[in-house]
Amino acid sequence: MKSGVDHLVEEPEWRRSLAARRLALLAHPASVTRHLVHSLDALAAIPELDVVAAFGPQHGLRGDKQDNMVESPDFIDPVHRIPVFSLYGEIRRPTAAMMDHFDVLLVDLQDLGCRIYTFITTLLYVLEEAARCGKAVWVLDRPNPAGRPVEGLRLRPGWESFVGAGTLPMRHGLTLGELGAWFVRTRRLDLDYQVVPMDGWEPERAPGFGWPLGERTWINPSPNAPNLWMARCYAGTVMLEGTTLSEGRGTTRPLELFGAPDIDADRLLHEMRMIAPDWLRGCRLRPCWFEPTFHKHAGRLCNGLQIHVEDTAYDHQAFRPWRLQALAFKAIRRLWPDYPLWRDFPYEYEYDRLAIDLINGSELFRAWVDDPAAEPEELERSTVPDEVSWLDEREPFLLYR
Repeated sequence: MKSGVDHLVEEPEWRRSLAARRLALLAHPASVTRHLVHSLDALAAIPELDVVAAFGPQHGLRGDKQDNMVESPDFIDPVHRIPVFSLYGEIRRPTAAMMDHFDVLLVDLQDLGCRIYTFITTLLYVLEEAARCGKAVWVLDRPNPAGRPVEGLRLRPGWESFVGAGTLPMRHGLTLGELGAWFVRTRRLDLDYQVVPMDGWEPERAPGFGWPLGERTWINPSPNAPNLWMARCYAGTVMLEGTTLSEGRGTTRPLELFGAPDIDADRLLHEMRMIAPDWLRGCRLRPCWFEPTFHKHAGRLCNGLQIHVEDTAYDHQAFRPWRLQALAFKAIRRLWPDYPLWRDFPYEYEYDRLAIDLINGSELFRAWVDDPAAEPEELERSTVPDEVSWLDEREPFLLYR
């Protein structure tokens, strides 16, 4: 499989229209060629390309920042002596002064296929600013490791935030290049937008189903995205960021497990099976114990569940991580009605709305969890039409069939 940056580096015909144009690169640690050379180094080494600036998203160009709302500064790259501008610091949109540095912005970001992953919002912001400033944007496309399945409520208008760039479901099933084309069309952006596509991406092919296992090395696109299994779970486990439960930060398996010191995992799993056994399909759940070394419940022994999607029990079409995590929250509410589940704290620069609502793009999800009378069928009645409408809406933008 070839990614977009592989085409640009290896094939001169892709570079012809970039000659004599000033280039900037938006990238992070997973922005590497198939030979594991960072895209900035690979592109800067090509004589006919003039790379004059770089940008880093959340967690930084080098991926050095662990948590949310930990900002990265601007700096001068010590090797290439070009400015590196942070899009997760004092500002999250490139300024006009930053845009003056280049003619074409190359975007090479490994996404996880989930609406809340902030690289999506950064893509939208750079597209909007490029349209205002008359700049071109090329996305060097990469796989969506979660593949093509769609799941979750769509974000409601008025709930846009840095973790919600548009009316997407939680799991959108697009590559970043396809998603950029959707932004350009739906936001009516007037700019030169191009996708340097992949070759050989087969999102329905086992065992990777979106990630070319055995062909491409996994490199963390952010510090707590350590493997493909996390990427498969993420559309569900990311909701734990809006709760008091640990999502496994401070362990070696972040966002694959969850729990707390005062949770009985065996009772929780039994209750989940009683409420909606169909929502547990496609994976295996294992009661476990863990002690985070930092973040929530640091230094305390937690009881919880690990979601296993790495063996032959994994069913790509049946596994629905958003529903699975919703079911865990509902089971907690039924077992321990007064459990302080929702975390009230500033989340991605939002101070007035609960994190769980920002994550889900409305109050609908939390209202369902908190309503003792609400059954799984009620969440399905809200969610399925959103999923069906998104499948139709995204169809014109699919580049890989």
